Amino acid sequence: MVLIDCFLMLLLAYGFGFLYYGLYRNLSARVHGRFGPSLAQSFFDSVKLFVKEQSTTFGWMFYAGPIIMATGAVLNVLFIPFINHGDSLQGLSSSANLIVVLYLMVLGPLGNALGVGSNGNPFGVMGITRGLTRLIALELPFYLAVIGVMIDAGSADFSAIFEAQSQEMNLLKHPLLFMAAFISFLGFMGKSPFDVVGAPQEVYSGPATEFSGKFFALLLSQSAMFSFAKLLLMVNLFLGGADDLGDLVLKTFVLFVAATFIGSVYARFSTIQSVEFLMRIPTLLGIVGLALL
Repeated sequence: MVLIDCFLMLLLAYGFGFLYYGLYRNLSARVHGRFGPSLAQSFFDSVKLFVKEQSTTFGWMFYAGPIIMATGAVLNVLFIPFINHGDSLQGLSSSANLIVVLYLMVLGPLGNALGVGSNGNPFGVMGITRGLTRLIALELPFYLAVIGVMIDAGSADFSAIFEAQSQEMNLLKHPLLFMAAFISFLGFMGKSPFDVVGAPQEVYSGPATEFSGKFFALLLSQSAMFSFAKLLLMVNLFLGGADDLGDLVLKTFVLFVAATFIGSVYARFSTIQSVEFLMRIPTLLGIVGLALL
């Protein structure tokens, strides 16, 4: 049944999202010569926060922001197929296409801006300003790469995109488009050198500064699920999708580890540096990749 399938997809996204986040904390710590927490610590923190009370309040929009963000994360998980064939782990993907998924990805930044903008905390506002400024530069090369994928497949449907990669995945067919999308993907995942939104040395906790209790737990949960949805999207667009659950875990793991190591090695760009770099290098790669189709 569709409801059971959707529940399993959300459960897997929740579990793998927190597992990968724990892995990120450990890998980045080891790269910098430290020891990180246990892999499950982030999951335990979110569960603990769900039973705690919110310590501050700034009106109904302050609470609506995390709910909007969580709605976007859940819908993205349900509209992106986990497996490229069969009836299992498909969720609601037959009712949407790639354009709908890209549209829903904007709900996260929108909910963040609405919620944080209502509390007036300067650290939160600074993080939101940085995030929205960077978002435009992130989307341009990523959308160029996605347009190339849709042109190659002749459709925005995931089934057509999978079919176009039946002989050779887009990573090998269109490496320039993949490089453009992957650089933007680093920013979407909050990895260096594009992690200016919540840079702790500069803006404390950024947009999440005033959140606590169950709403902070909701932010952590949606972030974990949304991160896994972005991994799914990259796998489906450029790595030929997944033939089964094991293949999905392998491909998302490799992609995640690559992004984590790059983010652990490179220093953070400033907001202006991020925008200038994204508007030049990956955008140019995307344009050239489109011209070579």
